Amino acid sequence: MNRFSHLAAAVGLAGSCVAVSGSIGFVGLIAPHLARRLVGSRHQALLPVTALVGALLIITADTIARCAFMPSEIPTGIVVAVIGSPYFLFLLVRSKA
Repeated sequence: MNRFSHLAAAVGLAGSCVAVSGSIGFVGLIAPHLARRLVGSRHQALLPVTALVGALLIITADTIARCAFMPSEIPTGIVVAVIGSPYFLFLLVRSKA
């Protein structure tokens, strides 16, 4: 298999995970990448920082979802996807370089 088919399989698996678990499950895909960027590969700190980053991401997305269009609310999952998708695109572009 070449690199493109591996990339297509990874994107398909990530998409199916989000489709099955809901858009909030996207946090489980993005939080470890953000945490590793913050603490590096120190495994003792990686798991707690991942949990904190995930919680902070959900709280921030929920606050934005509730306050952005004040009389009504937008789903939190949409805000999480808007925050996390550019970071995944950044990781994709960086890995190709």
